[in-house]
Amino acid sequence: MTVDLSKKHCVPCEGGTKPFTKAKTKEYLKMTRDWELLDEKPMKIQRKFVFKNFMEVVNFVNKVARLAESENHHPDLFIHNYKKLDITLSTHAIRGLSSNDFIMAAKINQLT
Repeated sequence: MTVDLSKKHCVPCEGGTKPFTKAKTKEYLKMTRDWELLDEKPMKIQRKFVFKNFMEVVNFVNKVARLAESENHHPDLFIHNYKKLDITLSTHAIRGLSSNDFIMAAKINQLT
């Protein structure tokens, strides 16, 4: 399956929505370069970034924040060592991964 996830939009997950299986997660990971599945429960995906300096990180975080607000799907952002950023995605409402996480990952990739 090859889909341009960056062209899709996040949709609210309802209470009965089931999180992705590991197999479906691996299928979607193929469409989101540089993201990896974390060995955690609930399942999460993550991408690590390294910038030239602190201000570049902050500028990128602001772009991600605007995107997250527009899609109404918010990642966890962790700035460390002044120029490194880890972005982690999961769908908290369903305690796992959904298409929204991979849509956000694809859209974040476009910001780089």
